[in-house]
Amino acid sequence: MIEVTVIDREGEEHLLEAPTDMGLNMMEVCKSYELPVEGTCGGMALCASCHMYVESDNELPEPTEAEEDMLDQAFFVKPNSRLGCQLKLNEDLDGLVVRLAPVGE
Repeated sequence: MIEVTVIDREGEEHLLEAPTDMGLNMMEVCKSYELPVEGTCGGMALCASCHMYVESDNELPEPTEAEEDMLDQAFFVKPNSRLGCQLKLNEDLDGLVVRLAPVGE
């Protein structure tokens, strides 16, 4: 189990526990805790409804081309933007802090 912090769109912090042995990603963890993350495409990097900002300095894998392409079309993108569905849980993410991005128009 690892602990991650998700800051919702109202600024409230949620400390979540998540298993690393189930192949989950940050989008799925947020949804399991009923945080407002859509995941409309089911985690295929085909939408940006799980867009979040990484606020900690955890070592993350580089974004895939599909993730970069989707972020190019997303609203409110910042240098620390990532798609939650592409952040697979592992021990390196223990202590991760993310903030949910605003919803686009």
